[in-house]
Amino acid sequence: MKSLKSYRRITVKIGSALLVDRASGLKRDWLTSLADDIAVLANAGAEVMVVSSGAIALGRTILGLGKRALKLEESQASAAVGQIALAGAWSDALGKGGLKSGQILLTLGDTEERRRYLNARATISTLLKMKAVPVINENDTVATSEIRYGDNDRLAARVATMMGADLLVLLSDIDGLYTAPPAKDPGAKFIPVVDRITPDIEAMAGAAASELSRGGMRTKLDAGKIANAAGTAMIITAGTRLSPLMAIERGERATFFKPSASPVKGYKTWIAGQLEPAGRLTVDAGAVGALKSGKSLLPAGVKLVSGNFSRGDTVAILSPEGREIARGLVAYDAADAVRIAGLKTAEIENVLGYEARSAMIHRDDLVVSLAGDHVLADD
Repeated sequence: MKSLKSYRRITVKIGSALLVDRASGLKRDWLTSLADDIAVLANAGAEVMVVSSGAIALGRTILGLGKRALKLEESQASAAVGQIALAGAWSDALGKGGLKSGQILLTLGDTEERRRYLNARATISTLLKMKAVPVINENDTVATSEIRYGDNDRLAARVATMMGADLLVLLSDIDGLYTAPPAKDPGAKFIPVVDRITPDIEAMAGAAASELSRGGMRTKLDAGKIANAAGTAMIITAGTRLSPLMAIERGERATFFKPSASPVKGYKTWIAGQLEPAGRLTVDAGAVGALKSGKSLLPAGVKLVSGNFSRGDTVAILSPEGREIARGLVAYDAADAVRIAGLKTAEIENVLGYEARSAMIHRDDLVVSLAGDHVLADD
């Protein structure tokens, strides 16, 4: 694993349990040590972005809401209180190291809708040019279960790929990936390097380990798939110690996930990184072969259509075995896709009553993932 100082642009994700103590609130000494680490990297020439959880956890501590489950409106109110305190703490901690900071609050649509994605990217790019550290979080004051990222691991991966980061660091309460959850299996073995995230690697993931966190190893592997596909390396390591980034520099335990050898770039990064596809198309073996060779997805190869999507939405393409093999922008609404699934191109006009596109998803709007490697369908 090479030095963090050798990376050009780094995204660091911090979980709630690292930042907030249930009884005493914000862990200021820990935050100061992390800010010092960031200053070291910035002084070495790296651009650093922070994806920081902790607003709800901090807000509920400030409001004295205890450990009970919160109603949606209580979570949103806690986020509103906690976000002010959290932003101020980050500003103070980074400021002591001579760094400026800026707060970015994102909702799911800010990265999933193309125009808003470009706007968010422009704002963060400008902060980096101005030598300010963007401190990014989900806007939990307005997010609901239907319109949220679900966890900041995936948000961090989305930010990292959106901004072209070459490294994503997930600071967690575990020091890396094991063959099984070590808290449940004393014989679990540590894995220092992951070449690619295969189904076997995914099977090693467990559930969330803390009530302050919505994530777990599974969401970290989801983040890894998004990041690695776009050419971003990923590190999972323990953030519970002071100066956790410099601990990586010292060679302390961490798992390194290698980026793809054929990364998705540009426009296709946005397609590949979509967190929740609007629908799914199950295809036959012939279509799998066609996609692998760089061809468009034709209606003839589609066996099953599911989901309520509109033309232009991102949909997942599944193999006959049910494994996701690609994502792309669909050329038909769900109702029409159902009507033409399995049809040859010459038959489409008779069924729909108008001259339509020959491809269900054009090769220019496809990102194909086979055996963990992404293929640009227009290469």
